[in-house]
Amino acid sequence: MKPDDVSQRLSRISTQWSMVVQAHLDDTEQVQPSRAELVQRYSGAVYRYLLAVVRDPDVAEELCQEFILKFLQGGFHRASPERGRFRDYIKSSVINLARDHGRKQLHALKPLPDQIAEPNAGIQGSQDSDDSFALAWREEVMDRTWNSLLQQRPAYHALLRVRVDCPQLSSREIADRYVAEQSKPMTSANVRKTLQRAHIKFADLLVEEVATSLEQPDVRLLNLELSELDLLKYCRSAVRRWETKNK
Repeated sequence: MKPDDVSQRLSRISTQWSMVVQAHLDDTEQVQPSRAELVQRYSGAVYRYLLAVVRDPDVAEELCQEFILKFLQGGFHRASPERGRFRDYIKSSVINLARDHGRKQLHALKPLPDQIAEPNAGIQGSQDSDDSFALAWREEVMDRTWNSLLQQRPAYHALLRVRVDCPQLSSREIADRYVAEQSKPMTSANVRKTLQRAHIKFADLLVEEVATSLEQPDVRLLNLELSELDLLKYCRSAVRRWETKNK
C-alpha cells in the first residue's frame, strides 16, 4: 500500500472517529473532552496495527469503525488511571478485536475433516501482538511529530527530512538541495545551525506529543512511555525541559 494511500485513509479515519465520538458523548461525558480527544489520537495506531494483521486496507478500515463503536458502547468509564494506562486499554481492546476477526475468518473457511485449518498469519502471540501495537503507536507518534514540525517550522522540517532520508549528504549538498527545492538562500553554516535547532525542536515536539497521549502526564510516566517506544534515548534533554516547563 502506497504511503499516500495510507495517509488518505488515516485522515479519513481520524475524521470519522471524531464524528462518531461527538455523536456518542452524553451530557456527563461532555465535561471530559480530553478522553474523547485521547481516543481519537489513537485512531492512526489502531488502523496501522489492524492493517498489519489483516493485510487488507478495506477490511482494516471496517474493523477500525467496528472498534470505535464497540469502544464507545462500552463507555469511557472502563478506562481509568487506576486500571492502567489508556494506551494499554486501547491496545488490549484492538488486539481482542483482531483475534475475533481471525477466528471468524477461520470459521468461515469450514475446512473438510481431512484439512488442517491454518492460523491467520497476522494473528500473533500475546507478546508479538503487544510489540506490534507498540510499533504502530510509535509510527503514529513519529508521524504526528513530523507534521507538527512542518506546521510550526517548515525550514526545520525540510532540512531535517533531508538529513534523515539522506544521511550521507554533506552540509553543502543539503544547502544546495534546499535552495533548489525551496528557492530560498541557504549556506553550509546555516544548514549546520538550523539542523541543530531542528533536532532540539523535534525532540521537544516528540515529548509533547507523547505527554498529550497520557491522561495524567508526569515525568515518571513520560519516561516510561518513551522508553517502551524506544524513543527516550533521543530526547532525554527534551524531557528535562518538559519537566521544568510543567512544574
